[in-house]
Amino acid sequence: MKEVIKGKGEAKKRKRRGKAGRRMIRKRKGKTRNLTSTLLIKKHGFQELSNDDYFSKNNEFATWLKEEKRVFFSDLSSESARDLFADFVKDWNNQKLGSQYYEGIASGPRTAHNWKIKQNLLKSKLPLLHTALHNLPSRTLNQFHSISSIRCPEKEDDDQKPGNYSTISLSNHPNPDISCFYRKGFSQITRETTGKALHALCIKGLIPLSLFLTNTLIYMYSRFALVDCARYLFDCLSVRNAASWNTMMSGLVRVGLYVDVMLLFRETQNFSVRPSGFLVSSLIAACDRSGCMFGEGIQVHGFAIKVGLLYDVFVGSCLLHFYGAYKRVFDAQRIFEEMPERNVVSWTSLMFGYLDNGDFENVMYLYQEMRKEEISCNENTFATVIAACSSLEDELLGLKVLAHAVKSGFETKVSVANSLINMLGSLGSLKEAYYVFSHMDERDTISWNSIISAHVQNGLFGESMRFFHLMRHVHKKINSTTLATLLSVCSSVDNLKWGKGIHSLVIKLGLDLNVCTCNSLLGMYSEGGRLDDAEFVFIEMLERDLISWNSMMTCYVRGGRSLDVLKLLNEMLQMKKAINYVTFMSALAACSNSEFIAEGKIVHALVILSGQHENLAVGNASITMYAKSGTMVEAKKVFQMMPKRNQVTWNALIGGLAENEEPDEAVKAFQLMREEGIKADYITLSNVLGACLTPDDLLKYGLPIHAHIVLTGFESNSYVQNSLITMYAKCGDLQSSECIFDGLLNKNTISWNAIIAANAHHGLEEEVLKCIVKMKNAGIDLDQFSFSEGLAAAAKLAVLEEGQQLHCLAVKHGLDLDPFVTNAAMDMYGKCAEMDDMLRILPQPLNRSRLSWNILISAFARHGYFQKARETFNEMLEMGLKPDHVTFVSLLSACSHGGLVDEGLTYYAAMSKEFNVPPGIKHCVCIIDLLGRLGRLIEAETFINEMPVPPDALVWRTLLASCKIHGNLELGKKAAEHLFKLDPSDDSAYVLYSNICATTGKWGAVEDVRRQMGSYNIKKKPACSWVKLRDQVVLFGMGDQTHPQTSEIYAKLGELRKLIKEAGYVPDTSFALQDTDEEQKEHNLWNHSERLALAFGLINTPNGSTIKVFKNLRVCGDCHSVYKFVSGIIRRKIILRDPYRFHHFSGGQCSCCDYW
Repeated sequence: MKEVIKGKGEAKKRKRRGKAGRRMIRKRKGKTRNLTSTLLIKKHGFQELSNDDYFSKNNEFATWLKEEKRVFFSDLSSESARDLFADFVKDWNNQKLGSQYYEGIASGPRTAHNWKIKQNLLKSKLPLLHTALHNLPSRTLNQFHSISSIRCPEKEDDDQKPGNYSTISLSNHPNPDISCFYRKGFSQITRETTGKALHALCIKGLIPLSLFLTNTLIYMYSRFALVDCARYLFDCLSVRNAASWNTMMSGLVRVGLYVDVMLLFRETQNFSVRPSGFLVSSLIAACDRSGCMFGEGIQVHGFAIKVGLLYDVFVGSCLLHFYGAYKRVFDAQRIFEEMPERNVVSWTSLMFGYLDNGDFENVMYLYQEMRKEEISCNENTFATVIAACSSLEDELLGLKVLAHAVKSGFETKVSVANSLINMLGSLGSLKEAYYVFSHMDERDTISWNSIISAHVQNGLFGESMRFFHLMRHVHKKINSTTLATLLSVCSSVDNLKWGKGIHSLVIKLGLDLNVCTCNSLLGMYSEGGRLDDAEFVFIEMLERDLISWNSMMTCYVRGGRSLDVLKLLNEMLQMKKAINYVTFMSALAACSNSEFIAEGKIVHALVILSGQHENLAVGNASITMYAKSGTMVEAKKVFQMMPKRNQVTWNALIGGLAENEEPDEAVKAFQLMREEGIKADYITLSNVLGACLTPDDLLKYGLPIHAHIVLTGFESNSYVQNSLITMYAKCGDLQSSECIFDGLLNKNTISWNAIIAANAHHGLEEEVLKCIVKMKNAGIDLDQFSFSEGLAAAAKLAVLEEGQQLHCLAVKHGLDLDPFVTNAAMDMYGKCAEMDDMLRILPQPLNRSRLSWNILISAFARHGYFQKARETFNEMLEMGLKPDHVTFVSLLSACSHGGLVDEGLTYYAAMSKEFNVPPGIKHCVCIIDLLGRLGRLIEAETFINEMPVPPDALVWRTLLASCKIHGNLELGKKAAEHLFKLDPSDDSAYVLYSNICATTGKWGAVEDVRRQMGSYNIKKKPACSWVKLRDQVVLFGMGDQTHPQTSEIYAKLGELRKLIKEAGYVPDTSFALQDTDEEQKEHNLWNHSERLALAFGLINTPNGSTIKVFKNLRVCGDCHSVYKFVSGIIRRKIILRDPYRFHHFSGGQCSCCDYW
């Protein structure tokens, strides 16, 4: 028994000695470790690390990953990076790393994972929802109760008193976001409510809130866009480390407070915070994403050089992306070449810069070089390269890249699949795109946007809307890109209703405050011709970016509202808004007519002052502006001074020369273009064909260019085919135009418009209307040009019903508000004597173009409302519009028909002096007609001798007509001689001179003129009148007896003749220019075509309705008297239109007051 007891005692002694020995060993080891640490501190300034140092040690950590683990930091997820950083901390604290990792560490040592904190220090000033737990969902609340019920034994230091600290264990919690809390803090929290619950535990004192946890808490709140809470936490920190500053900065960048990032950076200088690669990267990212902080970004670049962080791999990658975003790819390339170390992010950033700038070939080159250097691609690399393949439209190359992605294991990555859907969609492979989409394990918003965009690009709007419906109900998230994609195809008439529906959805979802979404709405309404809707969206926008201003300017340009474009530009300059080349292109386009040439020169000066004159697109727009303004001298100067020219530059010059009718110069420019090695495209050929205007041009240029088109393979191009149709028609060869048109396999809207314009050019208005009917029957959509030409043809033929049908069809197609269609419809109603309908569709004064004003003035003049024409002109001036040469032709014509000599001469004088409009031949003709009608023939002749332009046949014909009115044979003979010299084949000259001779009783001279006409085989244009009755036009000639109702017509004429004679009518036989007796002359007068048409109209139209008669020649004076008497006797309104004006007969009076 004693031995047993003795043995037990010795065992206890051995146990005590063993414990003491182990304590001594630990003590010696501690002394050794302390000695080693002391030596390291002296040599390298060593300090122990904790997880708090994750952000401040990113450079050393990235180097350790590359050298020890053979992986790149950019390839890791945030969770993997955190796990590996824990291993890095262990190796660091155990001094297992090389000495280079410990250099430059000056601060004192810290212990890792110290998660205990005194309870009396847990009171926080942050107003973070002490009642948050009551607002949590039941599931989260249950989780919080389970957290509260878990406790663990407290670990205390030797000098701590029990009860001062209280911690809980979370490592076994079923929620993975919570179970890793002590290792990763708030950085892994995925639900806002969970994060707030954990924060509440910290506030209650159940979890110690260390600096590491506070930093991750700041990160969490910024990630949930609660940046005010994050900033409050940051401001309340008494001690901040580098991670604190970095986290706060990255949070501000994340929520878009880029200016605040720069202000916070200034604070770091006051607190002597040592700049790190992460901090500088955040600054560069802020300048990058802002889109308007390029200057600040340059300063940050300089700061990075100053503090020695230029060659930090993360800083370098951010700089690459920064310069690429600001279209400075050359600078990005230079930085890339100077980088001593490049990772996959560096390569991808430069690739993205090239992609964003449209340099897809360089993207592929970098991809090849990257593979040669055996640098592994990540998912962003593959997504960028596939996007470049899509833009290059190279499906085979894209599939090769896809094969590499599959081999690398990235085919399941969302971003790679998204790019693949985009590529396949752009190449028309919708089945393959849908296959990729349907087999994706995970889809984000970009995935849905990509499949919607694929269907939109291929014209399947209905399918895209179906996917949009699924997206809303399955994915439940949409963004501005989703809406922009759909709105891009909602501008057509058929889809505009869907666009308006999407607009309603935008308002319902509160996305109308989103700038990108509003910009998409602006684009839709602009392309759809809905200027008022676009203007409403723009005005209601609380925030506008540069795209908003540019979009509205483009909309005004399309609507022809040049003044509004210039007003927006002026507003942007006054508000010191950012302006880019697109802004100036819109402003230059607004000045692309002679009316705004002065403003155009000012805009061009602003372009030069802003340094944008070297921009190729702006230079091209400047050439176009000067060319369309008729100032080709300036256009050529801009062309010659451009440092670089491309195909568009030459096209602008050639197009301008063609438009200004300089065929020789246009063809010469085309030859120079070819000599410089610039390839011609379909636009070049269309422009040079447009320069051919005469039969001589056809032989000299047109036919050789057509041969060149055949040789170069452009004959099958639809645009070139249409230009050939137009060229042959303009050069007088309508048969060749029709031959080319008939040979087209696929006739589209432009083709039909070309043949319609060809027939209109040759005065074949009936053929124009027939072509429109054929076009519609063929299922081809009519556009604004089709409607404009059709309405113009209806106006010339004065066929109201056809014009009304076309106008109704334009309304149905949503083109009634198009300015060209509106003006054509106004002109049609005016020329068809429907003034009320014309005034009904007349735009409001503020929205009225100069062409609309001109049509209104011309209509008033044609219908005899001379005072209204003058009032309209004055109103036009009050609205700030400048009159042009067309305005003054209409105004002077009104004065001529109204006998307003003094007013007409005053307007003619003011035209050049006040309005800088040089007198043209038509203005001079109006003045001659104005003087000649009143018998001031000597003044008219003097005016002709002093005209600023050489007199043409129209001038002498006008004087000859005045001589006929007043019987001036001598001056008439002189005018006729001039006419015979200028145009011997003009029948009107012989007829007018013959009439003068007949009026003055010179019947011998009349016979001489008629014999002369016979010798030249010249036939008089026969007079005719017609009445439009329902769906037919009934035409009558002089003494016509071919109509089935002839007997009724002549019986009606006899009845009218008897009635008006009883009312006091006396025939004026001076208008019967035949050498016969008076009775025969009177009989001949009653055979005039306008009287036959009047009788037919009275027989076949309802009582009380207005009768409309149209005549191809000037109405004779006696017929004018007959119409007055008839209107008074039968009490019906009669409208008679001749080539010069309308006569409105009512109650025995005419609107012309017997002066016409």
